[in-house]
Order: sequence, then C-alpha cells, then structure tokens
Amino acid sequence: MILAIETSCDDTCAAVVTDDGEIRSNVISSQGIHDAYGGVVPELAARAHVERADLVVAEALRTADTTLDGISRIAVTQGPGLVGALLVGLQTAKAIAAVRGLPLIPVDHLDGHVLACTLRPLDFEPPFVALVASGGHTFLARVDAPDRIERIGTTLDDAAGEAVDKGARLLGLPYPGGPHLERLAAGGDPTAFAFPTARRVKGLDFSFAGLKTSLLYKLRELGEDETARQREDLAASYLHAVVETLAIRVERALEQTGFDRLAVGGGVAANGPLRERLGALPADVAIPPRDLCTDNAAMIAAVARFRDPLPDHDAVLALEAYASGQRPQPIAAGPT
Repeated sequence: MILAIETSCDDTCAAVVTDDGEIRSNVISSQGIHDAYGGVVPELAARAHVERADLVVAEALRTADTTLDGISRIAVTQGPGLVGALLVGLQTAKAIAAVRGLPLIPVDHLDGHVLACTLRPLDFEPPFVALVASGGHTFLARVDAPDRIERIGTTLDDAAGEAVDKGARLLGLPYPGGPHLERLAAGGDPTAFAFPTARRVKGLDFSFAGLKTSLLYKLRELGEDETARQREDLAASYLHAVVETLAIRVERALEQTGFDRLAVGGGVAANGPLRERLGALPADVAIPPRDLCTDNAAMIAAVARFRDPLPDHDAVLALEAYASGQRPQPIAAGPT
C-alpha cells in the first residue's frame, strides 16, 4: 500500500491507497485560518502544516486500519505549491521513509488532479482528455497513458478558480468564493447579463482576465443599489461565463484529439453547474467526487502507482529543481 502526503497549499492531507487504486483512507485537514485574510497566507499555512502533519498521517493509518508495517511506498507532493508548505510535506515523508527504509516518490500535484479519476470506484483509465481547473491552474491535457500526459492548452492569464474567487469578492462574498458564489447564483438567471467567454481566443487556451474586468465595469455601471438588487442574476451570469469558457475549450479538445473520453479535476470541478454542463457532453465523462477534486493525498497516491523511485535525491534539492522548471523526479529516502 501507498502512504501519500499532500501539503502544497493550506490543506494538510494524508491517504492510504492500495496498489490497484482502492482508497483505504483520505484525510483532509482544512486550516480555515486564512478566511479573514481573503486568501492563503504562506507563513501561516506552513506553520499549520508543521502542527498537523503527524496527526493527519496517524489518522490516515488509523482509518485505513493499518500501520507503517503495511506500507510499501511513501508518496509526497513535490510541487507546484507554496515553498514553505511543500517543504513540510517533503521532510515529513522523507523522515518516515528513512526510518522505515521505504522508497519515496515525489509527485507533481497537477498530475494528481489529472489521474484522480483512475482511482476506484471510477477506475477511469487513459486514453482521455483531462481538464484541470483550480485556484492556481487551468489547463487541458491529452493523456495517452498514466506516464504520458501532454498539455495541449493552458490559461493565458488567470486560472478559473482565481476568476471565481475574485468575482465572488467583487460581489461582496467571503473567501473562499467558489461555494458562496454557487449558492448565490442558484437563485439567479444565468442569461440576465452577457459576460464574455473569450470565444475569440483561438485554440485550446483559456482567458479569464476580460471576464473579471467585465464584471467590475458592470458593477460600476449599475451602482450599489442596483447591484444589490441584482446580485443573484449577476452571480449566475458570471458563473455561467466561467463554465462556458471551460466547456468551449473542452469541446474543442475532444474534437481535436478525436477522443470521446473526458476526465475532470481540480477544485473548480467541485462546482455544480460545471459538473452538470460537462456531464451533458456527448462523451464518456469522469468527474471524481468533490473530495477528490479539491486538494487531497489520494490523488498523489494515484500518480505514485505509475512512478518508480530513483536514488540520490534530497528533498530540498528536489524542491529547488522543481522551482527551476524541471519535472518532478522521485526522491530516495535518506538521513534527515
């Protein structure tokens, strides 16, 4: 079995997954301390990971009804993410691997979102097109095999999750904006306002900057009183534009690749209207449960199933290599 650790942002996560993709446990400890700041504070996130990492790992083992004796490999997020937060997870994983003499496998966080759907019970195997939409990343990938993931479209400016959060903030909603915007939009008319969907951006790349600017100008045009009266319609129309911006490129990607299979991942994939819109496409669509869309460690284990550990890499050096633009390479356990 694989013990996986994920600490790329503000969720401290650990999971136990079998070699054939069965999730025995998937523990997620959300910090919640960042809400008052309107975004994640890196230093606070790193400190919270230090406080919680051991407890979350212990809970993952307990929930899986196993001990470290039953673990054959350790997987850990290497990047991308907040450097301080990543280091906590890397050193935690490295310490466990060193003491137990276990191989240590670093994983690209974004590959985790791509391959989350390969876990049971979805068991959705390549080939497929993957859409990953989160707070920091939005891209399309062609996945021919678990170790053959090729990005074919990316965002030219902002990520979808960032657009959602900033739109929610403009409408006076608290952080994180996604769930609040979805609830507000549920009572509105998505056709009330015609926000842009970047249709003129050719190919498979995304753009959300114009959408945010359009909402800002519309709020200024309406004024405070009228904005307050039409908040639900504004939220519904704005969220509709985000969803359509994503769906348009997904349709193009399916046509371009000739695939009729789509996997969806990332925090934005937890959004109800997006799940409904993509689920209606004429394709075999796999959207993981919401707890596998947001940051979690089970998806890190999903990738580790298809990666081999390599020796002679220190955790800190591996993180520096990632920051310099190199793809993640497995790290061997060694003295801490």
